[in-house]
Amino acid sequence: MTDRVVVLGAGAVGTTAAWVAGRDRLADEVVLVDPEPASGASWVAGGMLAPITEAWPGEREVLELGAASLARWPAFADAVEHASGRSVGLRREGTLSVVVDAADREDLDRIVEHLRAWGRDAERLTGRETRRAEPTLGPAVRAGLAVPDDLAVDNRLLLAALRAAAERVGVVVRTEPAVRVAESGGAVSGVELASGEVLAAGRVVVAAGAWSASLHPALDGLVRPVKGEILRVRARAGSLPPPTRTVRAAVAGRAVYAVPRDGGRLVLGATQYEVGFDGDVTVGGVRDLLADTERVMPGIADYALEESSASFRPGTADNLPVLGAVPGAPEGLVACFGHGRNGILLTALTADVVGALLAGRPVPDESLAASASRLTALEVSS
Repeated sequence: MTDRVVVLGAGAVGTTAAWVAGRDRLADEVVLVDPEPASGASWVAGGMLAPITEAWPGEREVLELGAASLARWPAFADAVEHASGRSVGLRREGTLSVVVDAADREDLDRIVEHLRAWGRDAERLTGRETRRAEPTLGPAVRAGLAVPDDLAVDNRLLLAALRAAAERVGVVVRTEPAVRVAESGGAVSGVELASGEVLAAGRVVVAAGAWSASLHPALDGLVRPVKGEILRVRARAGSLPPPTRTVRAAVAGRAVYAVPRDGGRLVLGATQYEVGFDGDVTVGGVRDLLADTERVMPGIADYALEESSASFRPGTADNLPVLGAVPGAPEGLVACFGHGRNGILLTALTADVVGALLAGRPVPDESLAASASRLTALEVSS
């Protein structure tokens, strides 16, 4: 058996897995396979590191997993920057969660109650206090929640830095489609590529996001595509400046976010549809994103629209990722997918998990809720 690790999927999670495997010398060779590296959900992302403002009643395990990863992010960002010589664009200004009507304010109060019951706190703001904190917010904003520890990162800078870090430690990148994980005698034997070549491997990390389910029968039905659309906009000369913090808003029950980027830019998102692998950006999605953002930040109407994009978050039935050995899968197949809307956030914790799995060490206790062993009783709902 060859001592080669093959990682399928070169988004943030997969590229991190390959970098960690190469950095820690967990195999004689590490190969990263993806027909379009640094694309998909990792490319079309806001880059929010925001487990507190993402929190929702009934999803405490999701919150705790995200909080454990957020605590690792400053050190993770430093490590990637040191290894690559590139910035990842970590922003430490914090996050504001805002609402514009009475019903959404009640939801905000309910979330604050749950956070406090779970031992998490955040500063509740009046509408005036919220607008004073970020003057670009409009008069429709009625209340807010200040969370200084919810951060953000430039996902595209992160992807470039991870690729550079991986290549510096000898990771080989193959830009070919993978068809399936091959096995022999109950163990992984390699990866079959679209060309017909079988790339021999003793261990395979499946980190292909929403496409992971097609790579082995044991993974079928464990992850599904959840379509999301984003816009990238830029302040023009004379425009009101963008907010300094990430702004998450609820507008008539719909979630919208605006994440700052350098150069007066913002990433706006995100719609959410259960439509399979339909990658079109829809007129209705763009309309709703712009209308909801303009309700919160009226000055956005003067910004330049630079990009509209869509991709597919890898969704699971319980909104937790699938990490580790999947029941019924061959020995040596390591699942590393299903991060949903929190893929960038969970990358820091996933780095520690995949490193432990490949080295044969216990995974961090904080990650146990995402263990693939739970899948014996889990079915993906559509």
